[in-house]
Amino acid sequence: MRILIAPDKFAGTLTAAEAAASIAEGWLRSRPDDTATELPLADGGPGFIDVLEAAIPTATRRTVDTLDPLGRAVKADYLRDGDTAYIESAAACGLHLLTPAERDPRRTTTYGLGLIIAAAIETGAKQIVVGLGGSATNDAGAGMLTALGYTFRDAAGEPIGYGGAALAAATSVDGHLRTRDVRFIAATDVDSPLHGPVGATAVFGPQKGLRPEDQKQLEHALMVFTSICERDIGYLHAAEQPGAGAAGGLGYAFNLLDGRRESGARLTCDAVGLDAAIAAADLVISGEGSFDSQSLRGKLAAEVASGAAAHGKPCLVLAGRSEVDSHPDLAGVYSVTDLLGSAAKAMKAPAQGLSALAEQVARQWIANRA
Repeated sequence: MRILIAPDKFAGTLTAAEAAASIAEGWLRSRPDDTATELPLADGGPGFIDVLEAAIPTATRRTVDTLDPLGRAVKADYLRDGDTAYIESAAACGLHLLTPAERDPRRTTTYGLGLIIAAAIETGAKQIVVGLGGSATNDAGAGMLTALGYTFRDAAGEPIGYGGAALAAATSVDGHLRTRDVRFIAATDVDSPLHGPVGATAVFGPQKGLRPEDQKQLEHALMVFTSICERDIGYLHAAEQPGAGAAGGLGYAFNLLDGRRESGARLTCDAVGLDAAIAAADLVISGEGSFDSQSLRGKLAAEVASGAAAHGKPCLVLAGRSEVDSHPDLAGVYSVTDLLGSAAKAMKAPAQGLSALAEQVARQWIANRA
């Protein structure tokens, strides 16, 4: 059989390339005569530019100085292909840049992302594609907008501080964007609005270290901020648009920049030629760290499964953990946690666990089809 292995990253444990290699290794232990093609993917979060770099031969990687979510100096890479720049938001405001004890979206800022964008603009980029995902921030992109020229002021006329909680002090906006009419594309597969029970703070805040007792405070701060932006910048209902809540509200900030939202999964799948790869395969395998209801709402595994279904090819998902047992586009869902008996065991040796899962699935799934 010809097996196409097209996973996303396993957040916090394996890159997409490492996950693909682990799956291939385990599968071929059971079925050494099969052919396994590895096609690592990304949906806009960490790994976004790695996937695009491999898919776009003319792209070059550039390194710039920027700041992490707590304002510390870091270096970040982005891709340049002609007058298009591809930037990963997590390169400057990613959760992986902080220790667990440092995670607090009331304090973290997207300012460093703005610095990367500014550098790309000043070197001639005319179109900027930003992958949204894996962020440690929940500041509605205020830090990024500050780096690009806006100043958010408090009642005394002083610039407000950085971080989501500081937005509560905003009373006005002034300044001018230094974006030189660049076209922005926000690549994300999160369709959440900015506010409310399915918004950035409520759904993703806890993943970034937000304590339950601080959720109301942060939600209020974002409400204050967006009301000021509506009044002084003039983009009405930007917070309600699908994807405004992506990456702690970076989706909202790109609305203010007149950016266009695109599916990060679709963008990378098109770049790597996923459709043709599926057509050439007998079986498709995707995967991610946590496979849940959100995974089925346009995220990468769902994109792969949909493509496989369109070609009449069976598709399996191998995940670190899974809350979903089945889906019409999937021939099976399997998890390392179920195989090893606990999440702790799955996290302890993720590559070995995923490889063992693939080995077992190769044996059992093929046998069940015979």
